[in-house]
Amino acid sequence: MQIIIAGGGKVGAHLASQLCADGESVTVIESDPRAVERLRRACPDCAVVEASASDPRSLERAGVHMADALAAVTGADEVNLVIAMLAKMEFAVPRVIARVNNPANAWMFTPANGVDVGVNQADIIARFAREGMNLRDMLTLMRLGRDEHSIVQATVNTGSRVEGMALSDIGFPENTIVVAVDRAGSLTVPNGRTVLNAGDEAVLFCSREGREGIRRLFA
Repeated sequence: MQIIIAGGGKVGAHLASQLCADGESVTVIESDPRAVERLRRACPDCAVVEASASDPRSLERAGVHMADALAAVTGADEVNLVIAMLAKMEFAVPRVIARVNNPANAWMFTPANGVDVGVNQADIIARFAREGMNLRDMLTLMRLGRDEHSIVQATVNTGSRVEGMALSDIGFPENTIVVAVDRAGSLTVPNGRTVLNAGDEAVLFCSREGREGIRRLFA
């Protein structure tokens, strides 16, 4: 995954460190030289571009044309909106997340303004970035135990390997259990004969190693 973080303050640095720890390819854009130095010391595996992220040329320098996702997390809502609109409408970044600093401005952070997800907490941003972007339509609902088993939710995409298949015919990763299937708001406990349709949301229990296999099946 190629991820750009616009804003290298406390939120941006926190997010960058988490994503780098997950093995993602992260580029941070920050205009404050002091913040840039802190970032380079704290996140040596991240690329840092010293520039204004609201300038299209800065986004191009950061590799926006190859980005899978961008998180605009500066301390100014108007700046985050400008960055989000540029990323989505000018450069067609698939996934754009923006930080909402003032809850009164939340109504502006919509897909119409280039924002796929508007959030106002660093940990929520990190969760959507790690799980929503890295695993596409798969979110970790809960982690269990020290060995990092998880309960995850995965959406059946049109054309995915599991679309139209009965659960008993799907080669799930080892130690994976399908706990429930949500179809158009109706939650059912499935059995081996349950067929997954596009748009269904499956809730699964799996190991840490199994999450990547699940992502490939549902992508």
